[in-house]
Amino acid sequence: MAPVGADRVGYWGPTTSTLDWCEENYAVSFYVAEFWNTLSNLIMILPPIYGAIQTVKDGLEKRYTASYLAITVVGLGSWCFHMTLQYEMQLLDELPMIYSCCIFVYCMFESFKTKNTVNYHLIFILVLFSLIVTTVYLKVKEPIFHQVMYGLLVFALVLRSIYIVTWVYPWLRGLGYTSLGIFLMGFFLWNVDNIFCDSLRRFRTKVPPFVGVFTQLHAWWHILTGLGSYLHVLFSLYTRTLFLRYRPKVKFLLGMWPTILVEPPKKDI
Repeated sequence: MAPVGADRVGYWGPTTSTLDWCEENYAVSFYVAEFWNTLSNLIMILPPIYGAIQTVKDGLEKRYTASYLAITVVGLGSWCFHMTLQYEMQLLDELPMIYSCCIFVYCMFESFKTKNTVNYHLIFILVLFSLIVTTVYLKVKEPIFHQVMYGLLVFALVLRSIYIVTWVYPWLRGLGYTSLGIFLMGFFLWNVDNIFCDSLRRFRTKVPPFVGVFTQLHAWWHILTGLGSYLHVLFSLYTRTLFLRYRPKVKFLLGMWPTILVEPPKKDI
């Protein structure tokens, strides 16, 4: 966590959140507490909106639209949190992380069911889990509790993904493991940022600002986990549409950003 002496007070007043990350507070703008940690959320806000629009155009199941939009909600919450470092905004970041992962879990574990079926038992379990986590977290205000609960959901997604690429659709290993690898790289940098914060801050005082930007590892966490989460939805959607005998294809928007285009199944003549 960031040492208090290196920070400033800005527009939003003293920090009330239970977490204060390694980026120096109000170092770039009087109106944004953690400038780079805020700006880096754009990758979680804009591309998933495009993905959600595409799923609607393709007439795909609404849960995949919800998956994309859930990433956007997390990005918006994280933007508000890092911009203000206020406790209420922290909740807008952390609780949607739990809710979005529950949507991902539902999609992954319902990949091989007939179209438009609803698993009310799984929905009940995930909603109950979300309510319990929310209630306990509001009571104890312990970030480690949130991180462990989030980790459990991610672990379930990892196990399900490994099962799919190992025994069901081995040719999806590239997409599945790329999503996982990018996410884990973000998690690694998140830990480095926490453990070596003092060293990173000292380094930033000795180098030009444009160099120091690249050492804002929590911002890289946003970028990498945002991309990893987006690719996970692509993987989940690809798995589902293959099962439904659609013809999914990964295309690159502007030659750079991966998207999925889904053609309806061929009709028997």
